Amino acid sequence: MLILVCIVIFIALVFDYVNGMHDAANAIATVVSTRVLTPGQAVMMAAVFDSLSVFLGTHVANSIGTGIVSADSVNEITILAALIGAISWNVLTWWLGLPSSSSHALIGGLVGAGVAHAGLGVLIWKGLFRAVSFIVLSPLIGFFLSFCLMMAVCWVLRDFSPSSVDWFFRKAQIASACLYSLGHGSNDAQKTAGIIALVLYRYRITTHQEAVFHVPWWLALVCTLVIGLGTLSGGWRIVKTMGTKICKFKPVGGFCAETAGAITLLSTALFGIPVSTTHTITGAIIGVGATQRLSAVRWGVAQNIVVAWVMTIPCSAVVSFVTYYAFKPLAHLLGAY
Repeated sequence: MLILVCIVIFIALVFDYVNGMHDAANAIATVVSTRVLTPGQAVMMAAVFDSLSVFLGTHVANSIGTGIVSADSVNEITILAALIGAISWNVLTWWLGLPSSSSHALIGGLVGAGVAHAGLGVLIWKGLFRAVSFIVLSPLIGFFLSFCLMMAVCWVLRDFSPSSVDWFFRKAQIASACLYSLGHGSNDAQKTAGIIALVLYRYRITTHQEAVFHVPWWLALVCTLVIGLGTLSGGWRIVKTMGTKICKFKPVGGFCAETAGAITLLSTALFGIPVSTTHTITGAIIGVGATQRLSAVRWGVAQNIVVAWVMTIPCSAVVSFVTYYAFKPLAHLLGAY
């Protein structure tokens, strides 16, 4: 049993690393595309602030660990299958250059594997509905905030010269990118921490120890460090899509998009709502583009991204559902019921 637990934890950290690699574009695409930072400087910055997010609490980790499927109705094989489903979808969309959601891939994985193991009764519908609803709400919130912020900045600075505006926001965009990376870590790294905490909780139950679901500080720290390492490896295919293919903008636009995304992520993390950092920043980027003119947004690219969003949960769920049955003999062999 201990060997299986170690394997699941290792796979969870692999997911965390892939998440950082896949979502590097979220934090650095705008600051790279506006040439405020070089790609190397940007990923270093993002990795550092991803890791610092450990000080913001573990609300999202608790939501993932206990708010999607019943912690008392799953086992290690269920969690392993969920992780494989999520990783498979992340790798596929990374290869295709599509900025899909690692968060919703993980949720889909939990749903598929959980249903395979214990039926629909394993699902916690309230938590699942809240997570799924933010597939729509998080990009809309990002869009609204960035659109309003961009309009407000343009009005306040209407009498300033373009060169002075550009000079100021080239500095300010570094701060907004750091803030966004902090929000990214407070969401995405915490999801992996919640999964590992769930594994440890199940292990204590099966070994007849006193079991209370808890996310220790050291676990949150490890997960933020691993996602930071994943960010360092970059995700250049997705950076290109996020930073140049949706719309073109200047440092002022990058600042507004990142600030709107950071506000959304930090606010939802405070309430323990697991949202997609990818969805959020994409909505914010489109919001900035829409302030110029609707034709400034390349809606064909945006449409492809939305299709990937819609497919994420069901595709991850199907892969994890099949994976669970493939690994089910292992559960009986190791006594994981």
